[in-house]
Amino acid sequence: MSWQTLADDLFPQGHSITEKAEFLSGTAQVDGEVVTVVGTTGHTPIGIEIALSQAQAILQTVRAHPGRSIVILVDTQGQRLRHRDEMLGINSYMAHLGKCIDLARREGHKIIGLVYDQALSGGFITSGLMADACYALPDATIRVMGLPAMARITKVPEERLVELAKSNPVFAPGPENYRRMGGVADIWSKDLAAQLVQALADADNRDGRAALGQQRGGRNWSQRVVNAIVSGSDVQPL
Repeated sequence: MSWQTLADDLFPQGHSITEKAEFLSGTAQVDGEVVTVVGTTGHTPIGIEIALSQAQAILQTVRAHPGRSIVILVDTQGQRLRHRDEMLGINSYMAHLGKCIDLARREGHKIIGLVYDQALSGGFITSGLMADACYALPDATIRVMGLPAMARITKVPEERLVELAKSNPVFAPGPENYRRMGGVADIWSKDLAAQLVQALADADNRDGRAALGQQRGGRNWSQRVVNAIVSGSDVQPL
């Protein structure tokens, strides 16, 4: 789905989103209220320029529009893999973006992420996954690493990883597997505008992803480890 079509579906009351070098920014009307919109398009990799542009848009909203909700539209192939970006410290730029989103949340801004096309690795972690809740469209592509690359890194045969992916969502790409793990709160279809209104109403800055993953059977240990740390007790077996 193109970002223009998505914006028309998400914001039927109107929007002023513009694209510059695959960076999206602007405002939109949601249920009679103005929201800030930032994001990316064209499967663009997140380099230092886009990371700074997104961070600047978030900080400008915090300064000038206290409490205004923020919607992050995600379509990225992940962190830009260039020698220039690495030498300039792309990890610090992306960490800065994540911290700006966290600051906005702490200052009372409701933040919703929506993966409408592609979401990979660091570009997703420091944007959609930093929101109060992240949602996805049914045809979105979400993964931390492709199975062929994972096989090369871990030295586990790709055939074995494919087999594991059938029963363990950690190894498998796709929005449904991330929903099972709690990283994606829900998968949207049909009336996107109504679902965005509901998502903003439900937004909670407490991180409930581990609990969701346990409830949905996608992450059986994460919440139990959290509980054990908080209580100072041993992790209870399944």
